[in-house]
Amino acid sequence: MAKRSLRIAGHATSVSLEAEFWEALGDIAAGRGVAVARLVAEIDAGRGARGLSSAIRRFVLAHYRGPTGSVPPAAGSAGRPPSGR
Repeated sequence: MAKRSLRIAGHATSVSLEAEFWEALGDIAAGRGVAVARLVAEIDAGRGARGLSSAIRRFVLAHYRGPTGSVPPAAGSAGRPPSGR
């Protein structure tokens, strides 16, 4: 777990997430051309009663699932098309 401090809507807060989620969140933010703090503020605004860490994890998962709702298989997984050998 990695804890980071952010400023959201003028308030300081800290969020604990696994390093992989921080990395994915950074990739998503970069792809959108916004800072991670800005993206977290957007997630925070729409999270309802859910905890912020949980809302971020669900956001990242939804991002990678895409419109089909399923997570694409990782490289080297059984879901990959055969290599033709």
